[in-house]
Amino acid sequence: MPSLKEIKGRIASVNSTRKITSAMKMVASSKLHHAQVAIQNMLPYETMLEHILKSFLAAEAEAQTIFDQERPVKRVALVVFSSNSSLCGGFNSNVIKMMMNAHQALAAELGPDNIDIYPIGRKVSEKARKLGYQVRCDINELVDHPNVKQCIDLAMELGQRFADGEIDKVEIIYHHFKSAGAQILTSKTFLPIDLEEELERDHERDLTTNIVTKKVQDYLKKNRRKREQAPDEVKPLNDNFIVEPDMNTVLSQLMPKMAHLMLYTALLDSVASEHAARMVAMQTATDNADELLRQLNLQYNKSRQQAITSELLDIVGGSVNN
Repeated sequence: MPSLKEIKGRIASVNSTRKITSAMKMVASSKLHHAQVAIQNMLPYETMLEHILKSFLAAEAEAQTIFDQERPVKRVALVVFSSNSSLCGGFNSNVIKMMMNAHQALAAELGPDNIDIYPIGRKVSEKARKLGYQVRCDINELVDHPNVKQCIDLAMELGQRFADGEIDKVEIIYHHFKSAGAQILTSKTFLPIDLEEELERDHERDLTTNIVTKKVQDYLKKNRRKREQAPDEVKPLNDNFIVEPDMNTVLSQLMPKMAHLMLYTALLDSVASEHAARMVAMQTATDNADELLRQLNLQYNKSRQQAITSELLDIVGGSVNN
C-alpha cells in the first residue's frame, strides 16, 4: 500500500492536471463560440447563392460550364483539413485515416504519382510528408486565422489546374459541424461540381449552444423535431430571374463563387469541429480527474485512519504492558 506522502503527491499532481484541462476546456469553448459566429455570418451569403442556383435549376436550364463537366479521371487532388495542435480526441486521427484510405484506393487505380495532397493543418501535413505523399502546399496558418482571400486563392489554383487539364478531380476531406456534440467526417467531390447534389446536401447546423452534455443535446433534438413539424410559410419555387446575356455566362460567374464558398465553408466547419472536439476531450479529462481525485481522497482517508488506529493500538498495548 502506498504511503500517505505518495498519495498526497498523486493528489497534488492530479489537481494540477485538472486545472490545466479545465482551463483548456474553457478556452476551447470561447474559440468555439467565435467559430460559430463566423459560420453564422457566412450563412446569409450561402443561402442567397443557393437560392439563385436552385431557381436556375427549377427553370430546367440546359447550361454547363467547365467546372461541372465530368471527364475520365487520370489525376486527383485531395484537400484535407485538420488542426495545428493535438489534445482534441480523435479529430486528427480520423481525418488522417480517411486520407490514407482515399490515397490507397486512388493509388491502386491511378498510381501514387497521380495524387496530389493539399493539406490545411500541420497535423495532416506532417503525416502526409512522413508517408511520402506528394504535398503541393503548406497553408497551415488558415486553421488559426480563417481567411476568405486565401481560400479563394486556393480554389482559383485548383480551378485553373482543373481547367488546364492538369487534374481531373478534386476531393475535400473535413469534419462537417452539426453541433457542439456532433461533427461528421465528410468526403465530397469539389471539382467537377455536381450542383444538384451540392444544393441538396445537409446544411443543418446548431450554432446556438456549445454545451455537450447528453441531457442538453436530447432537449435540443426534441425542440428541433417540434420546429420541423410546425407548418412552414409557403415559398415560391422559382423567382423567374431574367438572365442576361445568357445562362452560360451567368453560370460561369456563379460556379467559381460556389467553389469559393464550398472551400471556405469546409474550413469554417473544420475549425469549429476542432474546437468542439477539444472541448469534449478536455471535459472528459476533467471528469476523469474528478473521479480519480475522489478515489485518491478515499484511499488517503482510509490510510490515514489505519495509521491513527495502529498508533492508538501501540499506545494502548504499551500502557497495558506497563
